[in-house]
Amino acid sequence: MMLASPFSGPHPLSRRIVGFFAVMIAVTATVAILGVILGMMVEFVVQGGGELSWSFLTEFPRNSNMEGGIWPALAGTTFLVLLMTLMGVPIGTATAVYLSEFARKDAWFARTVIFAVNTLAGVPSIVFGLFGVGFFIQFVGVGIDAVTGTVALGDGSLLWSSATLAVLTLPVVIVSVEEALRAVPLELREASLALGATRFQTITKVILPNAVSGILTGSILAVGRGAGEVAAIMFVGVTYSAEALPNAVTEKFMHLGYHLYVLATQSPDVEKTLPLQYATTLVLLGLTFTLNFSAIIIRSRLRRR
Repeated sequence: MMLASPFSGPHPLSRRIVGFFAVMIAVTATVAILGVILGMMVEFVVQGGGELSWSFLTEFPRNSNMEGGIWPALAGTTFLVLLMTLMGVPIGTATAVYLSEFARKDAWFARTVIFAVNTLAGVPSIVFGLFGVGFFIQFVGVGIDAVTGTVALGDGSLLWSSATLAVLTLPVVIVSVEEALRAVPLELREASLALGATRFQTITKVILPNAVSGILTGSILAVGRGAGEVAAIMFVGVTYSAEALPNAVTEKFMHLGYHLYVLATQSPDVEKTLPLQYATTLVLLGLTFTLNFSAIIIRSRLRRR
């Protein structure tokens, strides 16, 4: 009489049943998520589609933001995201290169950096806003003004809002770029060094070009998170309304997310502004998707090359 081996797997029928339920759970979750997203988009389009027009996109707000358009908020959000990306992605990439290519995992400094990155990833966005006020405005800005004798940097501005969001999105960029760098085959590093290239040349000529898609992935994730953040910039430079676009990065600006918050909570007649709220939401989503798709297209073309 043959005894069943204790290492033998479950019955094939049991495996099929478990596999069936696993697939059904995954499919159900996917359909539910897509259904919620689709329902939200339909609601936004139905409620706010009628307000979308060229004048809505290009005019300045009037009558306590209850009339007019969202041009300064749209432009301010675009400036903010671009400046945030220019400030955060290079720093995050450099940090990821250090952790991946130079740092020893048992070194105290590397462990400190990794601990800081993991901690930042779980900090609420409002805390970053308070950090921006305390560090960038009160310490850096006021300090520079005291040295130079000006009053340009000691107040909230587009510059400090972008710097705050750059710090907020650093963990996303660092983790994404570090994973992309580690995915580059070790043989490429060894071949470059064997041919006489220095370590710096290997990183700049071999590793980074092969990890550029991962760097752009980190940028896409940073844009997706930073474009809709409101709490982090609420005290660092965003303004209720504006009659002109900012002429410099040291001026205050409007933001689509904060403009939506103002329409929903600070408007004299919230019910009257509901169509404007839905239309502003559509524009914010469209701007985020446009920036993300642009980065995805660039990444795809670089990957094909």
